[in-house]
Amino acid sequence: MPKAPFVINQTRARHLWIAAQKLDSAAPFRDGPEATRAAIAHLGYVQIDTINVIERCHHHILWSRIPNYRRVDLTQVQSADKSVFEYWTHALSYVPTADMAFFLPAMKQHRLRPERWFSSVTPEEASKMLKRLKTEGPLSIRDIGDDELVDKNHPWGSRKPSKRVLEMMFYQGVVTVGARQGMLKTYDLITRHFGILPKPATERQIVAYKLDRALRSQGLVSLDSICHLDAPSKAAVKELIDSRVRRKLLVPVTVEGAEKVLHWVEPATLELSASEPPTLVHILSPFDPLVIQRKRLKLFFGYDHLFEAYLPAEKRKLGYFALPVLMGDRIVAAMDLKTDRQAGKLLVQKETLLEDIGAEGQIAMDEALGRFEQFQFGD
Repeated sequence: MPKAPFVINQTRARHLWIAAQKLDSAAPFRDGPEATRAAIAHLGYVQIDTINVIERCHHHILWSRIPNYRRVDLTQVQSADKSVFEYWTHALSYVPTADMAFFLPAMKQHRLRPERWFSSVTPEEASKMLKRLKTEGPLSIRDIGDDELVDKNHPWGSRKPSKRVLEMMFYQGVVTVGARQGMLKTYDLITRHFGILPKPATERQIVAYKLDRALRSQGLVSLDSICHLDAPSKAAVKELIDSRVRRKLLVPVTVEGAEKVLHWVEPATLELSASEPPTLVHILSPFDPLVIQRKRLKLFFGYDHLFEAYLPAEKRKLGYFALPVLMGDRIVAAMDLKTDRQAGKLLVQKETLLEDIGAEGQIAMDEALGRFEQFQFGD
């Protein structure tokens, strides 16, 4: 007869998750490019997004864990050290180069069965671009001036057909993003940028990688949290979980108030003594790993975050680009912020308090807002 799951309360569950996300200590990765590499390695990926009413989310996510983070540190690890690269996880993300073997099979699948989005790209166009990269070196879309411009057929599309060719080659693992200037990507041949590529991981190794990545960055995991936007992986991941439970490498856990969702945790994590509760204040990106999984966020924090950038203004409740405010182990507010880059000021479009934080809490949140403003216009 299977053993009943270990029961923990929601407060303990939140503390485990916050600790795993490294949001409970001031500078867990220290400073400099090595801190940026280490943070991405620990989290497993850092999402990239184009919205820039404030600093873009990849810089924001890293700054939340590296108080002295500099944007040039990300440039260093991507383009010079080459210890991170860009690829698709649940979204376009920075990923540790050490993990590349786990992404090579997906690249191969894109070569064998290109997405419909790239159906307009001809073999001749791909061959021509490959030859051009070999002879001219790394290229950005701005370097290509001889395209016959076409009408956009998507808001994020381009009038230059070469952009779609390069994007297809990126997903196929023929090219990589060797450098970025803002959102302008410079593509290079993946073998020229990295040299010899690792041996592709097997399916079993990829499943183990997904589980281990989640355990490291989430503390306690559910099937949904491991396989976020990756439902096809659930059966294989569950099989591996069951195997580890039998070998006592994982412990089933039930969170009070969320009994319908089974979680698992490594014994060493569960045995950690409950330390002082987290006290730091973070203004988080809506794409932060602590926020992006909305169901998990609501389950643990009782907070239902609304991303309303694509809603008409009259239908928004929190604002165009609301940022959750984590105070200790509670999400206490959502702030819709915007940078006035010309004036060098951070504008508070709307502030929604979710609970009474008192005078001391308000001071702490104002101080966090001041640090956030310095980050927006620093470096």
